[in-house]
Amino acid sequence: MNRIIDVIASNRSFLITSHVRLDGDAVGSELALYHLLKNLGKEAVVYNEDETPGNYRFLPGTEVIVHFLGTVDHFDAAFVLDCSEISRVGDAASRILGMKTIINIDHHISNTGSFGLSFADPGASSVGELLYRLIEKMGAPVTREIAVNLYTAIVTDTGSFRYSNTGEDTFRIAGKLVKMGADPYGIAEKIYENNPKERIRLLEKVLGTLEFAWDGRISTLWVSRQMLKDAGALPEHTDNFVDLARSVEGVEVAAFFTEMEKNLYKVSLRSKGRINVAKVAGRFGGGGHFSAAACKIEGGLEGVKNRIVQAVMAG
Repeated sequence: MNRIIDVIASNRSFLITSHVRLDGDAVGSELALYHLLKNLGKEAVVYNEDETPGNYRFLPGTEVIVHFLGTVDHFDAAFVLDCSEISRVGDAASRILGMKTIINIDHHISNTGSFGLSFADPGASSVGELLYRLIEKMGAPVTREIAVNLYTAIVTDTGSFRYSNTGEDTFRIAGKLVKMGADPYGIAEKIYENNPKERIRLLEKVLGTLEFAWDGRISTLWVSRQMLKDAGALPEHTDNFVDLARSVEGVEVAAFFTEMEKNLYKVSLRSKGRINVAKVAGRFGGGGHFSAAACKIEGGLEGVKNRIVQAVMAG
């Protein structure tokens, strides 16, 4: 943290980015860091390849996010948040990797610290929690804008404080953020009780694909591009569908298969904590956390499903 603080103090212009298929931890952390840097008199640009999901557009600062990145020569340093590897940023990854100073803040167990100045703690609930630690170390003020963004980052990546990554420090920090202006009810309502009709129509179709394997210990769901089209839905509308499959009694691991293109599927894995799905995803070039991970696999749906089921059963 001291080295990161030195980089912030000695530089003026910063790029902030995160992974494709944005979630609450990614967007909330980016915007919290943006407000911190601006409050310190720095220049900052938040770049994401993907558009901000609708349920996070209430966050203070979303209007500053850009989705086109030209030259990076004028930036002194880049913050890459919630990414275990630079490729997760998307098409701009190679340009960012060529920058002189890259700061990686992450909490994935699969992070090897292979790029940039790394502040990684797989024991942390979220990047939001790590950023709060950094701000606390700096002695910088936490404004309402920062508090709302950090609270959103933490509450979403802990499944509303339900997941095993929730610890004593998580509650300590969340409590302080509430005191500093984060409204738990208002934030939860915006995130979880503002579903577009298209998402519910899509959910109806996806639940019809529910299957079980390994004597009910594995559950699977899938979505095709045609299903998205028929429901008028976007890929972001599938967020947390995998958690419904995991919630079934007796299920140890849930897998959600998203058709990205013909014979290519993104696989989202969730575990109830006894099986390391980061290890499973790692066999296919992916990664993540012990209880939440993802990967991409080429092949037909049934073949891809079978490979994942066999990998989970192998442990």
